[in-house]
Amino acid sequence: MKTHEDLNVWQKSINLVIKIYSIIDKLIENKKYELSKRMRRAAVLIPSNIAEGAARSSDIEFLKFLYYSLESLSELETQLIVTEKLELLDNNSINPELNKIRQMILGLIRFLKNRLKN
Repeated sequence: MKTHEDLNVWQKSINLVIKIYSIIDKLIENKKYELSKRMRRAAVLIPSNIAEGAARSSDIEFLKFLYYSLESLSELETQLIVTEKLELLDNNSINPELNKIRQMILGLIRFLKNRLKN
């Protein structure tokens, strides 16, 4: 691996951030500022933690930051559910992306754990 930018999961996470930022405009129109702020923060933390973990010197540190990314992904997913329940946004287009990124992060976690065992 050259850098975090070479990781497909990081690239997909960046694309997710762009999508979240574009749908946040609808929340701001509905005066849901706090929710939109938290959603932006959670979305940005997903690729940020992947990048920070990849820059660490050990697989153990990288694993820790991948788990942070999963936490942020779950937080964002929860916030999207709230927006859907409040009928502020339709999240059907985002949910498959969240699931794909979750699978990719979990796959990278499994890979690193297996590498640590050997």
